[in-house]
Amino acid sequence: MNNPDINNPHANNHSTHINGRLYGVSLGPGDPELITRRAWRLLQQPGACWTYPVRNQKSDSYALGIVQAAGLALPAKHQALVFPMTHDIEKLTKYWLRAAHTTLEILRSGTDVMFLVEGDASTYSTFGHLSRTLHALDASINVETVAGVTSFNAAAARLQIPLADVDDTVAIIPAGYGIATIDRMLNDVDTLVLLKVKPLLDDIIALLTQRNLLAHSAFIEKAGSGQERVIRDITSLRNTSVNYLSLLLVKNPQRQRSEIIRGCRKKSTIAETGILQT
Repeated sequence: MNNPDINNPHANNHSTHINGRLYGVSLGPGDPELITRRAWRLLQQPGACWTYPVRNQKSDSYALGIVQAAGLALPAKHQALVFPMTHDIEKLTKYWLRAAHTTLEILRSGTDVMFLVEGDASTYSTFGHLSRTLHALDASINVETVAGVTSFNAAAARLQIPLADVDDTVAIIPAGYGIATIDRMLNDVDTLVLLKVKPLLDDIIALLTQRNLLAHSAFIEKAGSGQERVIRDITSLRNTSVNYLSLLLVKNPQRQRSEIIRGCRKKSTIAETGILQT
C-alpha cells in the first residue's frame, strides 16, 4: 500500500484497499540530467507501477527511453498505454477510456501509478487526457502533477536565446493552427515558439522569409536528447522531413510595441477609465 495520504478525506476504499495515487512524472525533454529530484525519487518508490505512452503496441516509448537512459530499470509492475497519433476524436476517446480503465484497476489495487511524461506533464501532454478521463470514472482518485523542464525551455538554453527579456512577450503554440495564425501572432509577440512544425515547415519557412525573420529563427529537434539536432539556417530544411518532436524558436525584433504601464496604479485610476463598469 504505497499511498501515504491515508488520512485524505477524498481517498476511496474499494474492497478494503486504499486507492493508489496517480502521478504525472515529468522527465524533461530528453536529457536524463534534467529529471528533477522529485521525479527521480518517485521513480524509485518501491512497489509503484510505471505506465508510459506508446503510439501503438509495437512502438517504443520516448518517455520510457529517458528514464532508461538515466540508468533506471523497469520495475516489476509496468504497463504501456496506447495513445495513437490521430486527430480522430472518436478513436482517441476510445483509447483514452481504455487507458483510464487500465490505470484505475491498478490504482484500486492500492498501487501508486507513475505515468511517465517527456517534457512537462501540464504542457501539451497525454497526461491531461488520462487524468481527466480517470476523474470522470472515479472523482475520488488522487492525482499529482510533477513539474518538469519543457522542450522549449531546454531549446532556448541550448540555443543561448532567451525566451524573454525584461518586458518581452512570449507565445507557445502548435504550428498546426496554421500560417494565418502564425503570421498574426508574430505582430503581437517578441518570441514565438512553434511546436510540432513537421507538417507546415516549408510554409513557415516561406512566411519567415517574407517577414525577414530567418536570421532570428532557429530549429531544434529532440532537444536535450542524444539525437538532438540544431539548425540555425532553417532554409536548409526546405523539402526535408523532420521529427515530430521538433520546434522553431522565432524572435521578432521588428515588433511594434504599445506603451507599457509600469509601477502601481491607484484604484481610482482604473475606475475612471470605465473598464470595470458594467
